[in-house]
Amino acid sequence: MSGAAPRIVALAEKALGAPLPVRIRAWDRSEAGPPGAPALVIRHRRALRRVLWRPGELGLARAWVAGEIDVEGDLYEALDLLAGMIWEKGEDRPERGVFDMARDPAVREAAVELVKLAGPGLPPPPPKEEARRRTGLRHTLGRDRKAISHHYDVGNEFYELVLGPSMVYSCAYWRPDGTLEEAQRDKLDLICRKLQLREGQRLLDVGGGWGSLVLHAAREYGVRAVAVTLSREQAAYGRKRVAEEGLADLVEIRVQDYREVDDGPYDAISSVGMAEHVGAARYREYAADLYALLKPGGRLLNHQIARRPLADEEGYEVDEFIDAYVFPDGELAPVGRTVGLLEDAGFEVRDVEALREHYARTLRAWVANLESDMPRAARLTSPGRARIWRLYMAASALSFERNRIGVNQVLAVKTPQDGASGLPLRPRAWTEEAGSTGG
Repeated sequence: MSGAAPRIVALAEKALGAPLPVRIRAWDRSEAGPPGAPALVIRHRRALRRVLWRPGELGLARAWVAGEIDVEGDLYEALDLLAGMIWEKGEDRPERGVFDMARDPAVREAAVELVKLAGPGLPPPPPKEEARRRTGLRHTLGRDRKAISHHYDVGNEFYELVLGPSMVYSCAYWRPDGTLEEAQRDKLDLICRKLQLREGQRLLDVGGGWGSLVLHAAREYGVRAVAVTLSREQAAYGRKRVAEEGLADLVEIRVQDYREVDDGPYDAISSVGMAEHVGAARYREYAADLYALLKPGGRLLNHQIARRPLADEEGYEVDEFIDAYVFPDGELAPVGRTVGLLEDAGFEVRDVEALREHYARTLRAWVANLESDMPRAARLTSPGRARIWRLYMAASALSFERNRIGVNQVLAVKTPQDGASGLPLRPRAWTEEAGSTGG
């Protein structure tokens, strides 16, 4: 068997016990695998050393970020074909290295041959974009600041390229034939309608990003809005937008943790794409803090990605690639757990709207924006970072499409003792007014 690619395919199929669903193109220009399938291009043999020492998702991710492997053909198709092999079947072996694998008779021979093919030496160090190893308790104030900075403080111009003019980094709310900008505007307006914002009210936006929601709420509804973020780059960008729009008398953007906000009560709180950073151990505290910051009758709109429930919830593990390169310390919870903890804090949950298909479409739009000028994206941040975001967003789009994860808007009220929630009898009116007919 001549060439690296046929040997890699044979060894992979022996280890997996199944046909490899993609083609392999190796550094020596050899090629093997199913004709017509997307090709996994292995540009350097050191990629094999990474995978041997960290089999599964993280080893492949490091090789991808370093530019040692790539996909030729449809990236979505390739990820869909590889999903069962990497993300679904690899969950039970994230920490096994090559010598641990060699204890398994089914893969011992393949591992030994792959070691020979990879060449001598240890794997190179992880790419510089990998988050540094973290110690101590998760979700302390200091550790959360570092995690947020890792994700968001990578250049506002980079995010402008990916997100477009709206600068909204969360699921849009699509009309069948709408644009990304229209869908993000509709999402911002949907949130304001659900919160029933009115002129003169106070809104707190937790995890306020680049200020898009508070700007929309102040401009269109006349509220006095405060946005808090742990990202200094986001805050500087948002403050500039506030000044340019002449809304400084209505909008304040702070570099502040939600646990440090002490100027309540507010009429309404929005938390959009932020609660994923809170962590399971802190979620009860998060819900209680937001409850305490609201007036009686105040409303909370919690917009949050959710995972599917597990038979053994104690066995939940954070995704290795996302933890190392995208959202350090991020955690997902089933929507039922989120609703339960909000209720435990005292909230009356009044509405849950699933937007799963909307997020898949949003992510595909962001990937298209990124792919339209990858060289510029690499210059604005780094080649590795641009590759991370392309892989992360494409894989996430597929996860939403395949119902591996979802996203939900939970509307909750701090209902006063007399039971008057203040909500309309037909709450779906806000959906009709926002003009959306679904995903």
